[in-house]
Amino acid sequence: MSTLPAPAQKPKNPVNRVLPPRPLQALIVIGSFAVLLYVIEIVDAAMSGRLDQFGIQPRAVGGLDGILWAPLLHHGWAHLFANTLPVLVFGFLAMSNGVGQWAAVTLTIWLFSGVGVWLTGADGTTIGASGLAFGWLAFLLVRGIFNRAFGQIVVAVALFLYWGSTLLGVLPGDPGVSWQAHLFGAIGGILAAWLVSVANKATRSASSTPASAA
Repeated sequence: MSTLPAPAQKPKNPVNRVLPPRPLQALIVIGSFAVLLYVIEIVDAAMSGRLDQFGIQPRAVGGLDGILWAPLLHHGWAHLFANTLPVLVFGFLAMSNGVGQWAAVTLTIWLFSGVGVWLTGADGTTIGASGLAFGWLAFLLVRGIFNRAFGQIVVAVALFLYWGSTLLGVLPGDPGVSWQAHLFGAIGGILAAWLVSVANKATRSASSTPASAA
């Protein structure tokens, strides 16, 4: 007969973090991305806006590669300025489980938003990082529900109270604004949050081992 040891304290689930585990690294990553957007816009301005043609051209085979470039391009400085703060705030908070997961989440949003625009967007060329921003925001709003993390839900409520009105951008409105990029970016963010939750549950299930006694 043997005595089972006292159960160890359950470790905190890292997926439930609210802030990045390495804040300085996260600031450098998202700051570098923002700087890249400004460098590209400087080059675009020097070329009289000719880079804008490399955005997404809906339903045109030649416009498919625009899915890769569209979030990096903007219709002038006002467009870029409007996207800068959401990109910095949402992008930083979305790194709460590390840069690796953030890259996977960002790629999901990037592709989902871009493909959605290519399939359903209005005629013309679509560019801008707002699809990414909407995706990160949606990710942050729902991840706490999927993860059942109180802290993340509190952050989601705060973000919704401050930026909730921007979610109306997923609906048709200004003909000069791609609501399709916003809508499919947000859907991509929700999908990414769900996938992260599923992957985390699978990892925790695989790593857990039942206690045994002889």
